[in-house]
Amino acid sequence: MNKGTFIGVDIAKTSFEFVAHGDDRHFSLSNDEAGIQQAIRQIKQFSPELIVLEATGGFELPLVAALSMANLPVVVINPRQVRNFAKATGHLAKTDAIDAVVLAHYAAVVKPAVRAIPDAEMTLLKEIVSRRQQLVGILVAERNRLGTAHNHVVKEGIQSHIDWLKKELDDTDDELRRQIEGSPVWQAKDDLLQTVPGIGPITSATLLANLPELGTLNRHQIASLAGVAPFNRDSGIMRGKRSVWGGRARVKTAIYMATIVAVRWNAKIKEFYQRLCSSGKAKKVALVACMRKFLIILNTMLKNNTPWRCSATKNNLI
Repeated sequence: MNKGTFIGVDIAKTSFEFVAHGDDRHFSLSNDEAGIQQAIRQIKQFSPELIVLEATGGFELPLVAALSMANLPVVVINPRQVRNFAKATGHLAKTDAIDAVVLAHYAAVVKPAVRAIPDAEMTLLKEIVSRRQQLVGILVAERNRLGTAHNHVVKEGIQSHIDWLKKELDDTDDELRRQIEGSPVWQAKDDLLQTVPGIGPITSATLLANLPELGTLNRHQIASLAGVAPFNRDSGIMRGKRSVWGGRARVKTAIYMATIVAVRWNAKIKEFYQRLCSSGKAKKVALVACMRKFLIILNTMLKNNTPWRCSATKNNLI
C-alpha cells in the first residue's frame, strides 16, 4: 500500500463508498456498525494522510466519530466546495462512485486542514438547537394557518397542535439549559456571551453549538467561517464590489438577529452602525459590517476570557 494516501468517502443513509486517490478499487460498505468497523480496518491499510467526507445532514457522524476514535485524520467539508471542484476538474456526472473519486482528488489537491471532531456532548447540543429551530418554524406556520382557518373544527385542531408545540418548545429550552449548565466550559462561555447587549440565551446556545471554533481563531478566520468576511471581485482593471457569501447558515442567521437588536440597544454597535450610514454606506452594507465587528468582538472576548464591559473599551475591539 502507498504511504500518505488520500481517501475520499461518499456517504448515503444506508451505505457509503470510499476510494484512495490513484487507486482503481472502490470499497462499498453498509453505513452501520459492522460496515464502519470494516472500513476502519481497510482504510488503516492505506496509512492515510487525509480522509475527506462531505457533510450529509448527519449521516456521516457515526463514521466520522469512529475514524476520529481510531486516530485517523478525517475532515468534513461543505458539499458545495466539492461540487465546484468537480465542475472545475471536468467531473460533471454525479454518482456515488464518481463522488468518492472526486473527494479523494479534492483531498490530494486542496489538503483541507483537519479540524477537531465534535464529541458526543457537542453533537447532542447541536441537535437540540436544531430541533428548537424546527419547532419554532412549525409553530410559526401553524399560527399562520390558524389566522386563515374558518371552520371551528379545523381551528380547534390547529390550536391543539399549537399548544403541544409550545409545551415541546418549553421542554426543549429546558433541556438546552441543562446541557449548557452541565458543562463548566460551556457555562463559562455562555456567561461571557450573555454579558453582551444583543446576545440572549438562544443566540448564545446557537453559537456554542454551531461555531465551537469561536474564541480559538483569529478575526479573519472566524469571519470567513461564519460567512461575514468580504471577498474581492476584481479582474484586470475591473474592480467589483466586495461581497460576503458562504459560511454556516445558522451562525449567520443568529449573528444577523443579534445585530438587529444590537444596532438599537448596544451603544458601541449602534454608534458604529450610525457612523457607517452617515458616511454614505447603504444600510444593508453597514449592517453586514456590524455583523462582522460583532462576531470579532465575541471571538476576542472568548479568547481573552473577558466580559463585554471589560473588552468593549479596548481599541482593538471597537
